[in-house]
Amino acid sequence: MAVQLVQVCVLLWARPGATDALITYEDKVLALLGDHGGRVLQRARTDGEEGAPTEVQLIEFTSRAGYDGFLTDERRTALSAERDAVAHTDLYPVELV
Repeated sequence: MAVQLVQVCVLLWARPGATDALITYEDKVLALLGDHGGRVLQRARTDGEEGAPTEVQLIEFTSRAGYDGFLTDERRTALSAERDAVAHTDLYPVELV
């Protein structure tokens, strides 16, 4: 049986003045990926000018169950107050080519 990878592109915009807090929050939650068969393939930041997202991430999970488990991980959801640094998130399923 082949492994069904789940790959996502995540775009994150920080609230005004909260770029450092967004980065700190993301550092914490991304550290949980490995517990769910996930990994960061690429993480990049922009200057946020002209409506650009603050951070762009490409993330891969070995299964849909791992992805779902990450989203509902109690350690992640317990950080919801810190997530307030994030003004907006767009998430897109992708296939890397």
